[in-house]
Order: sequence, then C-alpha cells, then structure tokens
Amino acid sequence: MEVHNTLGNGFQEVIYQRALSLEMHEQGIDHRREAEMPLFYKGHEIGSRRADFIVEGRVLVELKALIALEDVHLAQALNYLTAYKRAVGLLINFGAARLDFKRLYRKEHPAHP
Repeated sequence: MEVHNTLGNGFQEVIYQRALSLEMHEQGIDHRREAEMPLFYKGHEIGSRRADFIVEGRVLVELKALIALEDVHLAQALNYLTAYKRAVGLLINFGAARLDFKRLYRKEHPAHP
C-alpha cells in the first residue's frame, strides 16, 4: 500500500489515517473519515463510536499502528461491523515492519432496534 511504502512504520495511527484519507481522495475513492455512529443496547442508545473510515458507504476500515495485531483487535473490529451494520471491513495495521491487514466478514445483518 502506498501509505505504508511512503511513511514506513513507527508513526501514530492518526498520521496513517490522514495519509490514507489523502490517498483515497487522490484516487477518487468515496470515504468518510472518523464516521461517528451511535451504539445501541436492547434498543437504547448507549453511546457512540467513531469508525476510522467508511469507504464507498459500505466498507468499514479500522486502522492500527501496533507492533503486531492480536486476537483482541480482530474481535474489536468484528464488533464494529455488527455495531455499524456492515457486512465487510478491513483491519489494517501500519505499525509492523510489513503492512498487515485482515479482511472482515459478517454473515448476519441484524435489524436496527
């Protein structure tokens, strides 16, 4: 990926987020950065969470800048798919020496409460 090739690893997540937003803009890819969405529990809004990106209105992208992804990061990203009612997403880690990413899929689409 161009951002990782240009910047390498070692920066804070927000730096990669800004660079990736610029890259998507240059390539004409529709995206929303830091898209805030409400979170619900049993039909009640209990807070909100900002997704790093919603791309083309349907793909959730979560960024990390860690030495290595762990199971907890994958679980968190999968929970975001459910909360944001998205079927697909990407978990991208810019912190490792080599770009690391996981494709995310969710089989069910629960109805909005």
